[in-house]
Amino acid sequence: MTRVLTDRFQRLASAWINGLSPGNGMGLLWHLALRRYPAAMTELARRIGEDGLSAANPYSSAGLCYRALRQGDPTAAHNMAMTCFNRRDLQGYRHWLRLAAKAGDEEAGEQLRRFEKRLPHGAARDINRGRMWRVYD
Repeated sequence: MTRVLTDRFQRLASAWINGLSPGNGMGLLWHLALRRYPAAMTELARRIGEDGLSAANPYSSAGLCYRALRQGDPTAAHNMAMTCFNRRDLQGYRHWLRLAAKAGDEEAGEQLRRFEKRLPHGAARDINRGRMWRVYD
């Protein structure tokens, strides 16, 4: 019975995330994140934002990303790496990229091999770390 209920919650959460249902689904995301669903933890960490980079607090964005990574979601570590980059924390950026690459994220592995201090996206330009687009982007 609980598995059927949880599948229903997951369908509702994905409908909210994809914009197919009204509301923001934060309550449902918290419900699924507390029950250790990696996609819900990743999305909740993305919505919480940059509240702190301590993975010791399980309810911070870093804590949720770390736990989602432990459950098998490399996207969480890649998102956390981008958060560190946008905060000008290159050591944290490299650390989280390494974790994402180890978990199987090929794009993170490629970024780690190149380890560029400047990226082409708009947020990087906002913190004076932008560069021109290249062929491999």
